[in-house]
Amino acid sequence: MAKRAGRQRNQLPTCYYEGYLEKRSFKDKTSRKLWTCLCGNTLFFFNDKREADYIEKLDLSGFVSVADDSSQDRNLDAARLNLKTKDENIRFTAPNAEARELWKGYIQSVAELTVPSSLNLLPGQIHMLREAVDKEKERIKNVFPPDVSSSPYITLQADMPACYHSVSRLEAELLLEKEAKRGNLLLRPGRDGNSFAITTRQDHDGSIFRHYRVTRKHDGSFAIDVDNPVPCATLYDVINYLVEKTDRVLVPLIIEEPYEKNISFIWSDNENGEKSVQQAPSNLAPPSVPPRPVEEKEDSSAEDSSAVVLPQPEKTPPKKAMMPPIPAPRRLTLNTPPPPPPSSASSTNTDSKTKSHINPLGQTISELKLKLEQKAKSQE
Repeated sequence: MAKRAGRQRNQLPTCYYEGYLEKRSFKDKTSRKLWTCLCGNTLFFFNDKREADYIEKLDLSGFVSVADDSSQDRNLDAARLNLKTKDENIRFTAPNAEARELWKGYIQSVAELTVPSSLNLLPGQIHMLREAVDKEKERIKNVFPPDVSSSPYITLQADMPACYHSVSRLEAELLLEKEAKRGNLLLRPGRDGNSFAITTRQDHDGSIFRHYRVTRKHDGSFAIDVDNPVPCATLYDVINYLVEKTDRVLVPLIIEEPYEKNISFIWSDNENGEKSVQQAPSNLAPPSVPPRPVEEKEDSSAEDSSAVVLPQPEKTPPKKAMMPPIPAPRRLTLNTPPPPPPSSASSTNTDSKTKSHINPLGQTISELKLKLEQKAKSQE
């Protein structure tokens, strides 16, 4: 088989498992012993372990199943397995039963992103499969960032060519078979939801379908994932490339149903009950939006002069609370003898100063003592 130009081994995704396998598809007459590497979700085949360029590859995005093949090989130690994809069935021969079980485990785990429970492997080997699944999930997350595919309106509405149809692989084949007169190429979603696919149909002793994967790059551009990837800036460029490079043999399938040119309705006559198709006038004005209500201002000048002004009730001052009268303090009058007449002006000034310094309470107590003494003398 001629050697194809491809990416070197150091440019491939992370290698999860590798070893020699004899590969034989059901249409091949002989099998070939190839060094096989499971890098990402793709099997890469090399003529020899030391070669840097692979000769072919097998994408596991169309994985269906992998199972043991009970047929006997001329090498009694060898063990066979069958890999079934949506495009083809391939028979592999591993060196021994343990290698076959490991290949089955790695292929199914990476393709389905989960470790199957029906494997006959040791706990350490199961742990290696889980590590491979975690690495593959991280690789997919880095290759297809969530923010790129989290805006379905942009990807599915604004940037979609007219030949895009949201169908599966089988539905795409049925649609191209049904609409063969309109076109033989369509764009559809990919299997993983983060990529796209091209499905084509041509006649050659029957219908021949081809499926091409279109991957998205970090910068937002795309690439047709073949042996020599074809970079394209947009999905429109992907379609144009396939149409031009095939001399316009491939024709995009565009299904556009006709739309009505006039607005019509079925009108029923209430008198005779007859129904007829009527057309709405084409010069109808669009419904007007009611004006926004204007808030009334407190200023009286903004009010309408024709409006009736209601009399406002007179405002009365608030009543003050009535407090009961406070009686005047009663003064205690004592019958004390009049003071002797002052002898001179100096004595008057001295008495006034002395009285001003006398404590009223002490004076009252003294007067009471004096009255008690007088009362006691009168009783004797």
